[in-house]
Amino acid sequence: MNGTAQLLVFRLDDRRYALSIAAVERVLRAVAITPLPDAPPIVAGAINVHGRVLPVFNVRRRFLLPDRPISPADWLLLARTSRQVVALPIDGSDGVLEWPQADIVPSTDIAPGLELFPGVVRLSDALVMIHDVDRFLSFDEAHALDAALHAAPANDAHLGTLDGLRNR
Repeated sequence: MNGTAQLLVFRLDDRRYALSIAAVERVLRAVAITPLPDAPPIVAGAINVHGRVLPVFNVRRRFLLPDRPISPADWLLLARTSRQVVALPIDGSDGVLEWPQADIVPSTDIAPGLELFPGVVRLSDALVMIHDVDRFLSFDEAHALDAALHAAPANDAHLGTLDGLRNR
């Protein structure tokens, strides 16, 4: 592999993860999340960002971390998948890391069953798991999410919006 990878590093509890900067739309303050009926359990709900209904993935559940409610101190990382933009609740962002592609370790070299993470960066004080949001949902979860989003109106007054926390 040649070149460098540009990664947005984010935190959940005391762990660090990363996404390719090419997949990141933006990071914004957390807003109220509205439950999305009939969505798979891994989907925490949905938010409305300027008229776009975006699913919010429960990354804590997927990464086997303890669930906790979203607070005004939290952030939402908006990321583009090949199918849609999604929101990931995170504790914070550590900024962009540029790392040589040749120094990214394939996750399967570390342990089997880590296909959700295409690679790992070894920093002096931690491992940073590189996440691929396109691999986050199973086929069945993606199908159930599509059906749930299709049933959710974009202008629902109860759907969390960018101003959601100010309206609490």
